Amino acid sequence: MPKAKGKSRRQKYNYNVNRKKQNKAFRKRSAPRIKCTQIRHAWDRSKSVSQNLADMGLAVDPNKAIPIPKTTKQVMRMEIDGLETKKKTVRKPYVLNELESEASLPEKKSETLSRDLIDYVQHMIRNHGENYKAMARDEKNYYQDTPKQIKRKINVYKRFYPEEYQTFVNALQQEKMDLQ
Repeated sequence: MPKAKGKSRRQKYNYNVNRKKQNKAFRKRSAPRIKCTQIRHAWDRSKSVSQNLADMGLAVDPNKAIPIPKTTKQVMRMEIDGLETKKKTVRKPYVLNELESEASLPEKKSETLSRDLIDYVQHMIRNHGENYKAMARDEKNYYQDTPKQIKRKINVYKRFYPEEYQTFVNALQQEKMDLQ
């Protein structure tokens, strides 16, 4: 079988390639970036993944870390064995502590309502109060929402912005008193 034409020639050194840049790119691809800052700072490149995670007190495979017992007889045996076995030492406990403190922080509310929906709800309340049937007939009801849909939107607004809703209602009552 004949050889491919280009394969028999010897390879020539390419002087146009920046070897330093090429090696840096290769190293970057071979060792992917760790997104978690706590783990990234404690990572030792000379150790394997399982050794690094064991030093931090983390498990590579959760199924091996906490095995599920098959029968009750094994559970009794495991409890006895668990007392005799020595515990693994965690060399970098600060990683676990930082991860736990970050996880215990309260979650930030990212859910918000659109400005259009807030303006729509405020317009409806300003003009019609609690009369949902009149709101459904309003000319600003572009999407032809039913009274129940409008009521649901108002309740969502009340739930997301309770303080803003109260100040809005108080301002409306103040305007009514001023007009009288």
